[in-house]
Amino acid sequence: MDTRTVIPTLINQLRAMQLLTRTEVQIARVRVLQARTDAVRRELKENGANAERRAERIGAELSALGGVPDVVTPAIGRVVALVKSTVEQAQPVDEALLGDLTLEHQLLDRARYVRTLAQRAGRRTTERLADELVTAHSATVDWLTTVLAEEALGGVAALAPTPLQRVAGGVTRVVGLPTRFAVERFNHAVAAVSRTGDKAREGAEDVAERVTRFGTDTREVVSAGRDAALARAEQVAHRDGADDTAEAVHETRRDLGTLDVDELPIRGYDDLTAQNAIAAIRELTTAKDINAVVAYEEHHKNRSGVVSAAQTRFAALAKDSAGV
Repeated sequence: MDTRTVIPTLINQLRAMQLLTRTEVQIARVRVLQARTDAVRRELKENGANAERRAERIGAELSALGGVPDVVTPAIGRVVALVKSTVEQAQPVDEALLGDLTLEHQLLDRARYVRTLAQRAGRRTTERLADELVTAHSATVDWLTTVLAEEALGGVAALAPTPLQRVAGGVTRVVGLPTRFAVERFNHAVAAVSRTGDKAREGAEDVAERVTRFGTDTREVVSAGRDAALARAEQVAHRDGADDTAEAVHETRRDLGTLDVDELPIRGYDDLTAQNAIAAIRELTTAKDINAVVAYEEHHKNRSGVVSAAQTRFAALAKDSAGV
């Protein structure tokens, strides 16, 4: 690149970064509404404020380079963020987060490019700004990578999905889950008949008999409440040897926070003070155990400090999993 074209290129890149940063600000405000804990909410608010300051710094640097003040970019950033937040309601939460991560990677890569351009143009103030942007966006990439890992582990993520995202992501489950699993197994068995003959047919007949029993057992529990129905459905599945179904129902009960206290991985949990509960949670080593405790806590006492500690512990496991 000819040195005469460096400054115009630098201005164009800073303009692009200003637009993307304004979008980042608006998205941060949307994410605040999804924060699971007060600590995460404060962090997101701080991130949004920092992004606003970065946008102002970029604007000041543009002026110093001779760029015309941009009055359109803030409005475009708001529109882009609004469209993104609206569209992503029809997406699973992981897709929305991957979109956020794509934005941060673009900001990070552009900041590195700006730093190189600034070095070539001998613009020390622009180079220092680029260094700060690289540091900021690297940290955000790491944070989003951790949140995605939390989502992949299926537990106490820093950001909670909206109701529409729960549906899109298949998070919600219904009491009829055992029957659906049994029907799916029956369909697989029927498909196998055409391939393997009599032996598979015998297997299909056996599964069909289980489906019938599930229908009978469902009638045993439909008059009970949701929580009691799920507990009974798990018992029925265990009784009939449908271990996969029983595990699926158990996970549903766990996610809803309706496990009995003696099913939790922490003994005597109901009798623990908030401080003791937090200490016990910090000793948990699996996502499944943390999920069980935090769901129970949110469903019963809902102590913010305990929930926040669980999310922090879960984030630590997610960071290890993601290699952050």
